[in-house]
Amino acid sequence: MARVNIDGKDYDLPEGQNLLHACLSENLDLPYFCWHPAMGSVGSCRLCAVIQYQDEADERGRLQMACLMTVQDGMRVGIGASEGEPSRPGAFAADFRRQVIEWLMENHPHDCPVCEEGGECHLQDMTVMAGHSMRRYAGRKRTWENQYLGPFVGHEMNRCITCYRCVRYYREYAGGKDLEAFGSRARMFFGRQQDGVLESEFAGNLVEVCPTGVFTDKPFAKSYTRKWDLQSAPSVCPNCAVGCNTFPAERYGLLKRVHNRYHGEVNGYFLCDRGRYGSHFVNHDKRIRHAGVRAVDSVFEAPGRDAALAAAAERLQGADVVGIGSPRASLEANFALRALVGAENFCSGMADDEAETIAAALDAYRTGVRIPSLSDIEKADAVLILGEDVSNTASRVALAVRQAARGATFDMADAAGIPDWQDAGVRGHGQDAKSPVFIASVASTRIDELATATRHGDAIDLARVGFGIAHAIDPGFAPGTLDTFVTAAAQALSAAERPLVITGCEARQPALVKAAANIALALRGRGREAMLAVTATEANSYGAALLGGGLSLSAALDRARQGAVAVVVENDPSRRVPESGIEDAIVLDALETPTAETASVVLPAATYAENYETRAQRFYQVFEPADEVAPSWRWIAAIARETGREGFAWADIDSLTAACAAEFPMLADIAPGAGFRVQADTKIPRQPHRYSGRTAMRAHRSVHEPKATVDTETPLSYSMEGLNTGEQPGAVVPYVWTPGWNSNQSVFKFQQEVGGALAGGDPGVRLVQVNGDARAEGCGSVPGIVPEPVPETVPEAIHANGSFIAARVSDVFGGDELSAASAPILERTPAPYVVLNPDDAQRLGVTAGGGVAIAELDTSYEVRLDDAVAAGVAGVSRDLPGTQVLASPTVTLTADPDFVPRPGGDPNLIARG
Repeated sequence: MARVNIDGKDYDLPEGQNLLHACLSENLDLPYFCWHPAMGSVGSCRLCAVIQYQDEADERGRLQMACLMTVQDGMRVGIGASEGEPSRPGAFAADFRRQVIEWLMENHPHDCPVCEEGGECHLQDMTVMAGHSMRRYAGRKRTWENQYLGPFVGHEMNRCITCYRCVRYYREYAGGKDLEAFGSRARMFFGRQQDGVLESEFAGNLVEVCPTGVFTDKPFAKSYTRKWDLQSAPSVCPNCAVGCNTFPAERYGLLKRVHNRYHGEVNGYFLCDRGRYGSHFVNHDKRIRHAGVRAVDSVFEAPGRDAALAAAAERLQGADVVGIGSPRASLEANFALRALVGAENFCSGMADDEAETIAAALDAYRTGVRIPSLSDIEKADAVLILGEDVSNTASRVALAVRQAARGATFDMADAAGIPDWQDAGVRGHGQDAKSPVFIASVASTRIDELATATRHGDAIDLARVGFGIAHAIDPGFAPGTLDTFVTAAAQALSAAERPLVITGCEARQPALVKAAANIALALRGRGREAMLAVTATEANSYGAALLGGGLSLSAALDRARQGAVAVVVENDPSRRVPESGIEDAIVLDALETPTAETASVVLPAATYAENYETRAQRFYQVFEPADEVAPSWRWIAAIARETGREGFAWADIDSLTAACAAEFPMLADIAPGAGFRVQADTKIPRQPHRYSGRTAMRAHRSVHEPKATVDTETPLSYSMEGLNTGEQPGAVVPYVWTPGWNSNQSVFKFQQEVGGALAGGDPGVRLVQVNGDARAEGCGSVPGIVPEPVPETVPEAIHANGSFIAARVSDVFGGDELSAASAPILERTPAPYVVLNPDDAQRLGVTAGGGVAIAELDTSYEVRLDDAVAAGVAGVSRDLPGTQVLASPTVTLTADPDFVPRPGGDPNLIARG
């Protein structure tokens, strides 16, 4: 640590850190624009100016930019006028910052009252902080025409202050190619070469990265509410298994937007666009809002909550019952269902091949290999991605891999004496140097540009590649394929200090997971700090699997077809098996599904769920559900009581989580319970202190403001009364705000240090511990397949009848059930497609954009061409709206000359969404 004097007061700061970062970590208010904690310093805005003194005798000092100053022992710095008698040099620094703001504001429009950033604008905050309050410039302002940038991001270029944050984030951090800085000097334009959709799946972060209102949340702008009138709560993204933390915000009973909620070990400062814009299904008119009972004439009636519960109880009385849980439902909902039907009659709700793959992943994790957080992934010095397109299945993992690939430039900068926070210096010195990244996948991916080498094939072929790498690292492991890719990957991973192996459940192939586990174990046996990440397919796949159950999905459906009553919680088996054959079930769900349409009783479930690390995190209710909507566990408890079952006296969520923890101790103490208080009897407010209109919102019903609902189940309140100091546990921070910092930049006030853990600790509990003590018994202890020799080419017989190996391919937009029903996502959702090698397409007589008939599905999909796809392999899109479940390992393809391309997305959802 270095002793630094700032405005006459001594501070112990990390030596070598940049001064701006260090000052903010001490909660000092020093303005800035271009600097960002995740992107480092470039010194382009000049707003963080301070005075540096040579010694105590120096009364003049010199002007410096804090973001480019290295903290050193004995430094003396003036930020502004010190307490007591003002100092002239300090006043000069403050005056310089005020002038910088005035320069930047010359061309900025006077549109704060109509700007979407108004009230949470970093520019507003810094203008006030710097002391600029009077506009003297009376000349013409520079103006621009705005661009169409797609369904997610709005564009208002006149508000730009030329901080360069947008292009630095989009191009350098996120790897986007279609956002540029055009022009020179005072006429800089930030946008695309022409109107069009921003291609990156991380474009939505521009909304939070931009310190002004240039890039805005377009869906939010359509139904806009000021930040101070939004009610929010800490939550977790339900759209994939990464577990990114979010702030969903509500007004008038509608979900308005989702912002990033900082988590030091998981998502940090950024979300993917599926997470940011994929939650609008909450507002969809296909939401189930009333309990329904199917009448004799097959028409649903809404007889009310009590009558529906009575109908469900009547169906269950004396019947054989099976419970079908869900990997998108919460742990509590799955546990409650398991308790209702009995563990022997419970099914996790995953298709058999997916459940087998998740089971293999849990077996691999239990060997004691290190399970990395996203921050760990960013620090990996060699990466192998085996059989998983993480850019589509776990986009935030792909962004972390992109940062890991930059590791070589930081090593080079360190050797040259360049601080790691000096972004321009690190990038300029390192140029295009990258750490080793090896990608083995079915088709090309959006991060292939990072790869040292790529390898393509079907899932079994790639599993053999994985076993070959493990064997090349340690001959004690089962052998596999041996080629140049295998040799290069094994050498690079063996030479690394922190090697990382990533695989997942996209292919539904346990052999891939076993191969990846063998590689990690082989590396660990060589003394490396090896990490293994296995991405799951849905938000709570690991949680559902950890609860266990006596039934597979196929067995549960067989029993239902034979007359058992199925209780289906937040799941649609028709998405998982070709013909579920399930009818007259009792269904608890939030959206209308084919399974719900054939049910005997439908109960409206509340929305939101729980990740590849097996990190359990609690999410909190943002607003009170309307109509008869209730959490699934409440419906299950009510059904149990209606049928006279004992042991279901769960009065609140705390009593249910206590019951979970009693049976599964790993689930204890995941987050603060209802009894937690910041001070005495003070709860934590969901509403900011300036929240307004509580009477006006209900004026159509009454002119009297009713008493706010008392939340007896959480530490949060449905009001603005309470304390949100940032000192409470990170799991119960409902929004970030602090005096003088109204924008999301205020998050540093809630951190232990800038870019570090939250002041109250990062949320979540690892369900599978990674203490590294557990050791596998010898090499190759994870079961492996015995690989057969891989042929040089696919036999011609494959082409003779048009048969191909069917490989799963995924999509970030529309590729999961919930976000596919979100209106903003629909514009980016593709139509179902098949990816072919161009030579195979030529043999079939099809071209890109044409159609190919799939005999096994009795339908036609659009054709895409990809040189990376192996001959004889067809990448078939799964889980998109309009796709069908393919059970066969092969597909028979023929050209469809009558194919008419159709727009992406579910036509029914588009029409009604």
